[in-house]
Amino acid sequence: MIRKLKSGKFRIYSRSVNPKTNKRRNLGTFDSIAEAKQHEREIQYFKHH
Repeated sequence: MIRKLKSGKFRIYSRSVNPKTNKRRNLGTFDSIAEAKQHEREIQYFKHH
């Protein structure tokens, strides 16, 4: 899940909620939406290989 921050950057959050904090984990912050989408694809690749 990619969200835009007030600073203009984009952050990837995990799809599932962390049971300890009841919030989504921060998986990285990027300057552009393209970088964030690319990294999200990389995350999905490593989750399934």
